[in-house]
Amino acid sequence: MHPELKHSFSVEIRVDKPTVINATADGGKRQLIAILEGKVTGRITGSVLPGGIDSQIVHSDGTCHLSARYGLQTSQGCVYIENNGIRRIPEAWRNKLFEEDMSFFNQIPPEEIYFKAVPKFEVYSETLRWMTESIFVCIGQRTAEGVSLNFYEIL
Repeated sequence: MHPELKHSFSVEIRVDKPTVINATADGGKRQLIAILEGKVTGRITGSVLPGGIDSQIVHSDGTCHLSARYGLQTSQGCVYIENNGIRRIPEAWRNKLFEEDMSFFNQIPPEEIYFKAVPKFEVYSETLRWMTESIFVCIGQRTAEGVSLNFYEIL
C-alpha cells in the first residue's frame, strides 16, 4: 500500500530581504529571513501573522537547510508552525546564491527547484486538532515576494 497525499491548505508568505549572519565553513552562508505577512486558503483560511522567521543555512552545493517558524490567524483559531526542510536549486544557478540580488530565483523553472519540508503544528482550538493527528508534508515554491506553500496530509 502506498501513501496518498490530500491537499489541506495553502499559504502565501511575503518576506523581507535576507540578513546574512555569517559565512559557513563550506563557503555557504547562514541567513535569517523575516516573515512579514501572508494569506491562508483551503481547509483553513486566514492570515500569516508578522514576526515569523525563516532560518537558513545555504551550502555552496546549492542545498539550503531551512527552519521556518511562524503563526497563522485563522477563522478556526491560531496555529503555530515549525516547518523544517530542504530547498535545492540546479547547478547552473548555484553561483548566484551568494549575490545580494535574489531575483534570479524567478528565472528558474519551478519544477527544477526541490523545495520540501515537514511541518509540525501547535493548535489552540479543538476545531484544529486534526492538524496534530496526522503527518503532513509541505511543498514550496519561491515567488517574487516570498514563498508559496502547499500543505498535504499523508493518508
